[in-house]
Amino acid sequence: MAIDGGTYVFGSDHGRLSLHTGRTGLGRRAGHDLTIEASSWQGRASVDTTEPASSSVAMAVEVNSLKVVEGTGGLKPLTAGDRAEIVRALRGDQLLHTAKYPDIRFVSTHISGSPDAFALHGDLSIVGRTRPITVDCTMIGARRVQGSAIVALSRWGIGPYSVFIGALKLADEVGVEFETELVPTEAGMP
Repeated sequence: MAIDGGTYVFGSDHGRLSLHTGRTGLGRRAGHDLTIEASSWQGRASVDTTEPASSSVAMAVEVNSLKVVEGTGGLKPLTAGDRAEIVRALRGDQLLHTAKYPDIRFVSTHISGSPDAFALHGDLSIVGRTRPITVDCTMIGARRVQGSAIVALSRWGIGPYSVFIGALKLADEVGVEFETELVPTEAGMP
């Protein structure tokens, strides 16, 4: 179903955004595959139905809003203390440097595909480094969209993050998924 032309806002008030991590190394059986959700993120989409390739999307995720919601695998269940330690590491200097880089940002450069299934080609900025990435998207109904991408952390100079003297490592590829409603804005509204 094609969306009407215009400007839309989206984000945590109308959807969800999650990260999915894996583990590698000799100690990978001890660790957990994590699902991390962002509770504060927002974006804006400008849809041009006459020139769809001219449409644009920009979004930002507040890094301090990332929370561990699930940990699967591992030798023991993930505890509240484990979750807190993971969030500290995630926000710290070895990974996302939250004090210096509070947001992760995406800005599209062009869009390809059909009105129902399309790719957002653009620039993703993490820890002060910007690299190209493609986000695959599908419309679900008139104004709901879901999308996904794979982020190889090493492309942004992140990692490899490890514990237990390097025996347990965060996998380089992190899956990103989102689903959100596109909310039309009125003329002159942000």
